[in-house]
Amino acid sequence: MAIIGTSTSAFYERASLGINSLRKQGEALQTQIGSGSKFARSSDNPVVASRLRSLSRADSLSQVDLANANRASSDLSLTDAALQSFSDYIIRAKEIATQAATGTISASQRAGLAVELKQMEGNLMALANSRDSSGHALFGGESGGDAYERDPSGAAVYIGTASTGELSLGEGQTVTRGVTGPEFLNFDDHAGNPTDLLALVRGLGDALQGGVPDPAGAARNAIDSLGNALDAVNTSHTIVGSRLAWIDMTITQRQNLGELRAQEETDIGGADPATTMVQLQQLMTVLEASQASFVKLANLSLFNMIN
Repeated sequence: MAIIGTSTSAFYERASLGINSLRKQGEALQTQIGSGSKFARSSDNPVVASRLRSLSRADSLSQVDLANANRASSDLSLTDAALQSFSDYIIRAKEIATQAATGTISASQRAGLAVELKQMEGNLMALANSRDSSGHALFGGESGGDAYERDPSGAAVYIGTASTGELSLGEGQTVTRGVTGPEFLNFDDHAGNPTDLLALVRGLGDALQGGVPDPAGAARNAIDSLGNALDAVNTSHTIVGSRLAWIDMTITQRQNLGELRAQEETDIGGADPATTMVQLQQLMTVLEASQASFVKLANLSLFNMIN
């Protein structure tokens, strides 16, 4: 009787362990289908879990770099648009200077052109004090306020910082997010003397209103000076364009690396729904068969065999 009791107990214990094991495997597969992950805990596969954590950290850092790149791209795009406006103003000022340089127009006509130049100088001042995506001075470097202000005489004076800050794009790469006003508004006039666009336009307006003995001569000199101003703006325009292209390339590279990380995460830690569902169906079939076999075997006895 002891042997029979022990054998019966062992039979039920083995059957119970086998069925419970199958059920746990089924629950694990159901969890994988729900979570999309092969592993519920890091202890299931420490090596893979460590790699997944590393990929997750890389994704987080990449998001920071991408945010910096987008901010730099936004600021540089604003800079690019503003520089185009500066170019348009310079071209118009050059047209006015060309008109004023001819000897066929009267003093009153030159004075009329001067009115437009005075208004233009005010517009240039406002444009020089444009704001970036954070509401700071676009051309003021690291200044939080305006880039330019007027001195007691009414002349525009730069009050920003000497340089513009850099933003990290990741992996040791950085980009300067803009240009300062003096980098493109300051240049040498026709005589090689340092000046700036706002002072030149203001001075030309004063000259055309009779502020100098020879307004036509001042206009002719201004034509060459405005050509130098346009060259300075175009140079900065080219620099900004190259920075934007660099950022676009970096963003594309970050996106490609992100896709590779996502694919690796899926390959080593992701559970394919279709494959996992097939495995679960197979397991459930085995479980049902095991349960049915257990019931049949449990109902067998020596008397069944004798009969």
